[in-house]
Amino acid sequence: MTRARDGRGRPQRRAGEVYHGGVTSERSNDPGTRPFVGVLGGVGPLATAYFLNHVVRLTVAERDQDHVDMVVLNHATVPDRTEFILGRSAEDPGPVLARDARRLEAFGADFLVMPCNTAHYFTQQVLDAISVPFVSIVEVTVDAARERVADLRAVGLLATSGTASSGVYQDAFGAYGVTTLLPDDADQAVVSSIIYDQVKAGRPADLAALRGVASHLVERGAQVVILGCTELSVVAVDHGLLAEPLFIDSTDQLARATIRHAGGTVRDEA
Repeated sequence: MTRARDGRGRPQRRAGEVYHGGVTSERSNDPGTRPFVGVLGGVGPLATAYFLNHVVRLTVAERDQDHVDMVVLNHATVPDRTEFILGRSAEDPGPVLARDARRLEAFGADFLVMPCNTAHYFTQQVLDAISVPFVSIVEVTVDAARERVADLRAVGLLATSGTASSGVYQDAFGAYGVTTLLPDDADQAVVSSIIYDQVKAGRPADLAALRGVASHLVERGAQVVILGCTELSVVAVDHGLLAEPLFIDSTDQLARATIRHAGGTVRDEA
C-alpha cells in the first residue's frame, strides 16, 4: 500500500481538515450547539474506553452539559492493523475504517478522531471518505513533544511493530528535523509482548520491562519517549506515567485536542 503524503511528510489533506490540537472550534459553546466528536474506536476496545474516560476526566465540567458530546463506533472486529502493514495478512483495515468514518459523518459528527496510532497508516483512506475534519493522534503528539523540549533533536518511540514499520512518526517528526529512535529487535519484542500478550489480553503489564526499554532509548539520545500505542496509554494511566516528564502519551494528547476542538476546556489548562 502506498501512503499519499504532502511535501512535509504528512498524509494528504482536504480543505478544512484539522490536524493539530491548538485550534478550538469556532462554533458556539452553548449547550446543544457545540460540535460533537465521532470516535473511530475499537482499535483496540480497552484503549478506546480509556480514551473516553480520559476525555471526561480532563474536561472542566460542573454539570453534564459541560462535557464533550461524542458518538463512538467501537468496531472491535476491524482487521489487525499491524498484521496487514507487515504483510502477514491480506485483510485490509483501510476500507473498513473508511466505511466507519462515513457512518460517523452520516450520523452527524462534526469532526473525527481515532485513538489508535497504528491505524494512522490508513488515514488517507479515511480522509478520502469524509468531508468533516479529522484530528490526528500523531500530529498532536508531535506538537506536544516539540512544545515540551525547546531544542528537540531526538525522540524514542514505543509502539507496535506496525507503527514503527509504517514510518508515520518518523515522517511527522522528520518534517521538523527530529530523529525518531526505535527499540532494537529484542526491546521491540518486549514492547510487543506488553501490548499484545498483556494489555490486549487483559493481563497486568510489566512496567519494569517497559521502563527498561525506555531507558535504552534515553541512553541512545532520546530526550523524550513517545508512548505511541494506545495500549501503552493504558499502562501510562494505570501506573502514573503521565506525571513523568520523560513520557509523552499519545492518548493523553489526543484527548486534550479533542476537548479543545469540541469547544471545551482542558482541566489543567484552564
